Amino acid sequence: MNPQDEITTPASPPSSFAAPAAPAVAPPPAWAGALEQFARDYMKDRRSERRWRVFFRLSWLLLIALVVWASFAARNTTSAPSGPHTALVEVRGEISPDGEASAENVVAALRAAFEDEGAQAVVLRFNSPGGSPVQAGLINDEIQRLKALHKKKVYAVIEEACASGAYYIAVAADEIYTDKASIVGSIGVLMDGFGFTGTMEKLGVERRMLTAGENKGIGDPFSPMTEKQRAYTQVMLDQIHQQFIDVVKQGRGPRLKVGPDTFSGLYWNGEQAIAMGLADHLGSLDYVAREVVQAAEIIDYTPKENVAERLAKRFGASVGAGAVKALRSVGSIH
Repeated sequence: MNPQDEITTPASPPSSFAAPAAPAVAPPPAWAGALEQFARDYMKDRRSERRWRVFFRLSWLLLIALVVWASFAARNTTSAPSGPHTALVEVRGEISPDGEASAENVVAALRAAFEDEGAQAVVLRFNSPGGSPVQAGLINDEIQRLKALHKKKVYAVIEEACASGAYYIAVAADEIYTDKASIVGSIGVLMDGFGFTGTMEKLGVERRMLTAGENKGIGDPFSPMTEKQRAYTQVMLDQIHQQFIDVVKQGRGPRLKVGPDTFSGLYWNGEQAIAMGLADHLGSLDYVAREVVQAAEIIDYTPKENVAERLAKRFGASVGAGAVKALRSVGSIH
């Protein structure tokens, strides 16, 4: 064999042992993605609920702490000792059970003022259009009791207005001072409302009210008032009006110059009120304290809502609004 001759190597036959192909991965079922998303949303909601729960608990704790602190602060303020002074009690706004000038608030202030040995006299300052005859009567009765018990003078000072129920209270004072332009009087009784019976008939709306008792629905704005019910209500108003008149006559005594309009519900300015005997003199709070009581220092006994109480109320309202918003976000309230 010639060395230059080419030696051909025969090609290797294809191997019968080829590498196995990788198995195909089956796609996840359609519900798996939805389940995973549900789990994520559920955990997110749980974390949100947990955060809100902690927030609410801390909020209520803070609210309670503010209220407790406010009560202690108010107690420490009103118990401070004082020297000779004129005690002031404000009658401001509508006289009502839930208002600033409720019998509860005013009577508490009056008792504190009368019981303070440094108070030379008590002055009631009025800026009120009136209100509940019941609340006014309770205050009037308490003034009479405290005057007899402590032997101290009571003066009424009218600023903007002293009308209706406010004047009911003022006549318990020994003297009434007013500004020449103040509004005084309105010795009457009022009960008002609306009737919608004609409107309902035009709209085709039927009122369905069942009562046990002939007059149980008296005063219902959607039912007509009978003449019998109207007469009964008028008798009741006239009786309360007469009680008002008796209190005014007792408080003002011979100083009152009764005319045809005195008890008609009209009101007058300060100058007219003095001429009619509804008030005694022109004068302000400072004038009465300085010239009449002769104790120029004025100490206010009126209960006042302090900063902590105002914050507590606003904070409580904001917590409630946050709770509603949170519940709406999770679909609980619509």
